[in-house]
Amino acid sequence: MPISISIVEDNDQLRGTLAKVIGRTDGFRFATDYANAEDALADLPKVKPDVVLMDINLPGINGVECVRKLKALLPATQVMMLTVYEDTENIFNALAAGANGYMLKRTPTKELVAAIREMQRGGSPMTTHIARLVVQSFQKPVTPAPTTGDDISVLSEREQQVLDLLAQGLIYKEIAEKLNIGYETVHTYIRRIYEKLQVRTRTEAVAKFLQR
Repeated sequence: MPISISIVEDNDQLRGTLAKVIGRTDGFRFATDYANAEDALADLPKVKPDVVLMDINLPGINGVECVRKLKALLPATQVMMLTVYEDTENIFNALAAGANGYMLKRTPTKELVAAIREMQRGGSPMTTHIARLVVQSFQKPVTPAPTTGDDISVLSEREQQVLDLLAQGLIYKEIAEKLNIGYETVHTYIRRIYEKLQVRTRTEAVAKFLQR
């Protein structure tokens, strides 16, 4: 059986062009077309097309919200976004709403036809550029949350030992003797402790240690 396809697109010329492409493509059948989401949502549950080509920038209800409502009514219908928008926010909003594919309007007809067939076979077709954006969004390095300076765990075990002795009231010389390290080494540890805890004095460092 041919794949029945409906179109939701507010541009009359583009809507007509898509209808002609679908009508003359072997294995496709043009079902219906709509200039807005409201008409589509009212009629598509009766038409039950296999595929819906959906624009995002529609008057009234936008395409993403239309997809969300439509998938609740017709979960088996495959929805392909066909839009000019190529930013990650629109892409992910559409996919999260239930879209099965995401193609750009500038996609050559041959590629669009192939994408519709791929989607019907269970794929999630996207233009190369869109697919790259999706991949890149997952590959972005995770930026560590900046330390507030309140977490003692940012200190190494030795630094925590030095801070513990500071909290006990020992002076640098006594800390050096207690840990069997050099006096200058104690200075180095304390400087690192101050930097990591974002403090400038012994009192502030000890206060954060006692608040842990």
